[in-house]
Amino acid sequence: MAYTAIDDPELYFQVKTYTGTGSSQAITLDGSEDMAPDLVWIKNRESARAPVLFDSVRGAEKRLVVSGADTSSTDSNMLTAFGSDGFTVGSSNEVNESSDGMVAWNWKAGTTSGLTGGTLTPTAYSINTTSGFSAIAYTGNASAGATVPHGLGVVPEMMIVKSLNGATDWNMYHQDTHSTPEDYILVLNTSAIRADNNTSWNDTAPTSTVFTVGGGGDTNVNTNTYIAYCFASKQGYSKFGSYTGNGNTDGPFVYTGFRPAFVIFKKSDGAADWEQVDDQRLGYNPDQNYFNCNEAFAEQTGDIIDLVSNGFKIRGDDSSGWNKDGGEYIYIAFAKAPFVNSNGVPCNAR
Repeated sequence: MAYTAIDDPELYFQVKTYTGTGSSQAITLDGSEDMAPDLVWIKNRESARAPVLFDSVRGAEKRLVVSGADTSSTDSNMLTAFGSDGFTVGSSNEVNESSDGMVAWNWKAGTTSGLTGGTLTPTAYSINTTSGFSAIAYTGNASAGATVPHGLGVVPEMMIVKSLNGATDWNMYHQDTHSTPEDYILVLNTSAIRADNNTSWNDTAPTSTVFTVGGGGDTNVNTNTYIAYCFASKQGYSKFGSYTGNGNTDGPFVYTGFRPAFVIFKKSDGAADWEQVDDQRLGYNPDQNYFNCNEAFAEQTGDIIDLVSNGFKIRGDDSSGWNKDGGEYIYIAFAKAPFVNSNGVPCNAR
């Protein structure tokens, strides 16, 4: 029996908390082995600062604001270098405000050559087929039905695309957004309900080699540049699924097959914030510390979720954010440890 594809998730994903100093500092990740991150998402926990995102494909100092439609910008005081086991930050309050608690979520890709296929040739990329993650930069041509290679070798279950030189929304494809997910988008930087949109994915499902974009919109304006983050689930490491709310303080349990380190969930059939939790900022259940991906708020508190050895359990009866009775919710989860490793050894609960 195959319990997990990845025994040590910290080789590919880690949560890191640190305290800002207001001056340049190198941040070292805490895993037992080195992990060179290729995607780093940072949030100031204590101040109303925008969540910011960086990747090795675009290069250090290239900032994207997760909660807004801003274009990519260069800032020498943000993330200034990617390291072999972490990253370096400058003096910016978003990433290193003096005495403020900070959190960074980090993913590793790694392969930067050998990608072929598609009608839009990537300008740069980094891919990891083991963990099911790729970051692909490309230039639009406004041709409906254009395709972009993602390099995963399997069908991606989630994709996030952002224009780098256009002030446009973060378009998300998630396999459980709708029964025909290729017809719909969710927008990471707003609380909006899922939208029927034929220009983002051209109403075409992704394949094991490419994803399809429409003739403009937020994914394929002629000469605009884009970054796409593509993900496929891996047993015991990541999962992109859905659940139905019950409107009860004893909320639904969601089986992932691993102890989650990081979870995002969003009501897809109604307007609601993107709720974001991890296993490091509080350290015990119920996990009360959360962010809204679409907001620049400081860390919020409220009984929201239990992170357990084989999944998560929703807590609270929030009518819109995470547990409306009959509400449809999508989630994104990455592991701290598989429920059972490849040697048949179970992980511990929190």
